[in-house]
Amino acid sequence: MARPSLREKIVDSGVRTLHERGFASAGVREITAEAGVPQGCFTNHFRSKEAFGIAVLDRYHERTQAIMDETLRDQRLPPVARLRAYFDTIMEWLDAAGWRYGCLVGNLSLEMPEHSELLREHLVQVCRSLTASFAEAIRAGQTSGEIRSDLDADDAATFLLASWEGAMMRMKVDRSPLPLEQFKRVIFTMLLIP
Repeated sequence: MARPSLREKIVDSGVRTLHERGFASAGVREITAEAGVPQGCFTNHFRSKEAFGIAVLDRYHERTQAIMDETLRDQRLPPVARLRAYFDTIMEWLDAAGWRYGCLVGNLSLEMPEHSELLREHLVQVCRSLTASFAEAIRAGQTSGEIRSDLDADDAATFLLASWEGAMMRMKVDRSPLPLEQFKRVIFTMLLIP
């Protein structure tokens, strides 16, 4: 198997570093040290820290999409079970991380919009993609009769993502799964057909 390129090592390490330390507080020296590459490699592969942030966001989004493929898009499961499987899978990762890091999309959203229009626009695209995936599952649930049909699927998906991100922020503060468990109890009660 081929060895990963230095760029790939920096991006992979960047996902961990930005999750743990945040975008603003992670310096190029720290990023390259975590990746185990010379500092000069950073500028060889990224024209700016902002370009690096976008590459890291894309890698994180690829991983999230892979989880969505295994859960939200698993046609063998009923739509509500797909939604539950997605949140349960993410919660397993968050548990392994000690309820400390939350979602990189949410973290960057809080940290960057005022400082980087390019990164902000990229975050908008990622959030649209995530919302579309939730809307697809909600529409399937409405068609199957599991999810209330009086809700606009796009509005419900936007609310779902915003609520999930908020629950993860609270989880980070509390270092507890309780906000995520409360999110699931409330959201599924609101979405499901009574």
